[in-house]
Amino acid sequence: MTEIWFIRHGETDWNHQRRLQGWQDIALNATGRAQAARLATRLGNPPAPPAFDALYSSDLQRAQHTAEPLAQALALRLRTEPGMRERAYGVLEGLALDDIDRLAPEAAAAWKSRDPLRELEGGETLGQFQSRILSTVEDLAARHAGQRIVVVTHGGALDIIWRRASGVALNGPREVPLLNVSINRVAVARPDWRILGWGDVAHVQQPAGDDVQP
Repeated sequence: MTEIWFIRHGETDWNHQRRLQGWQDIALNATGRAQAARLATRLGNPPAPPAFDALYSSDLQRAQHTAEPLAQALALRLRTEPGMRERAYGVLEGLALDDIDRLAPEAAAAWKSRDPLRELEGGETLGQFQSRILSTVEDLAARHAGQRIVVVTHGGALDIIWRRASGVALNGPREVPLLNVSINRVAVARPDWRILGWGDVAHVQQPAGDDVQP
């Protein structure tokens, strides 16, 4: 079994504006940088610090810059893992939620459908995204069997991970939030995944809002 602490990146301006980011390499805003610092303090200086064996991050800067203070606090080398990127949203990237039906109606309908096979112009199908995230997590777990690791990733990835560990279908209702800099702990062991804790944002006074996953 591998215990993985999945952490969503800190806030960006596009989070605040409710724009779909996908593979766009958007930087943290001032709030996000402050959140990353608080996260590092939380995990680096608790009363009884947990021992972590490795630290990974998506290769997008909003995840890497969230992980960098944590790497210093935990004295761990930060390793980037492109497989933990957000879903590629194609023509929807950069659009505000209020505008997607008007500006890209076909792509918006595909995204909202939660159909794993439905094409999304210029992006990944939901099924392709699911396969990428699950295979990457399984690979990380195999590399670190019996260890505890941290992975900084994205809201869409957390949605896939929660569904796998909870047994909820891709088109089923999600009962948990996907908050910026939240700590989400999962035990990964084939064939079973188990949620140990979810949505812990005790280290930030005012957590940023939920994601924009349908």
